[in-house]
Amino acid sequence: MSKRPYPGWGPSQQAQQHYLVEPRHLAGGGDVRHITEFLRHSGWKDHSLRGGTPAFESPDRTVRVGYNPAGQPGGWTISGSAVPPAPEWHVSLTAQTPVEIVAGLTDALTRPRSAHAPNPWAPLEEQQWKTERLQYHTFTATSPDNNAWLRYQQAKDGQAVWMAGARTEHGLTWQAVFSSTTPMHLIQAFSTSLASPEPVMRPRGHVPPTRMVRTTSVSVLPHQLSAWQQTRINTARAAAWARNSWAASRPRTRAPRPGSHAGTRTGQPGFRR
Repeated sequence: MSKRPYPGWGPSQQAQQHYLVEPRHLAGGGDVRHITEFLRHSGWKDHSLRGGTPAFESPDRTVRVGYNPAGQPGGWTISGSAVPPAPEWHVSLTAQTPVEIVAGLTDALTRPRSAHAPNPWAPLEEQQWKTERLQYHTFTATSPDNNAWLRYQQAKDGQAVWMAGARTEHGLTWQAVFSSTTPMHLIQAFSTSLASPEPVMRPRGHVPPTRMVRTTSVSVLPHQLSAWQQTRINTARAAAWARNSWAASRPRTRAPRPGSHAGTRTGQPGFRR
């Protein structure tokens, strides 16, 4: 298996100016290859048209990830087919959602689910996000800078929706909406990445024009940047190899018992006041 860096990364050895940007929720969209290359090397099928927008399908053909910045509203669409007893689900994230935050969700799609019950609020509370109950069955967690949020809202008919977003002094920067049937562990993976205090890197000219971010200038050689990106690709490859090896050696068993997808639907969250 080739370990060449992805074409187009690191074309020369002249140091390039980049910036470490924090908080990450205001860092801007970033390079979509952070997501698409991970999916590609995780064994996902690339259905992108030449010169067109990225489109990927999971190896079992039940999940699709696409990116179309020219759509309405434009950005990422992630959807899962109904796999009884689990229903179909859908997530949309606008184009300026930082790819590192989107990757929290898309990376989770390539990994086995944890046996632990998911709690999307826990990662936020660990990073000192303020959680509160706004009204009947509406819960919100707000970032320490008050510029990002995750919200759960349940209507009287029982339908629930999770929403997230961020804003600057210029208004709404990005928004994410999760269908009521989105698996809860994916929402937790998203909230974990959303709450991460780690800065993200952006090249010169790609830092959003807002006074609400903090930046640290760094000089990066192309081979360093390529090595960091290759490490992420190698992680995807190793996980795909391990998963395929396990599947090949696993004895055939009967179909999963009813209820094996417990926790798939997004019920009322384990919110702590």
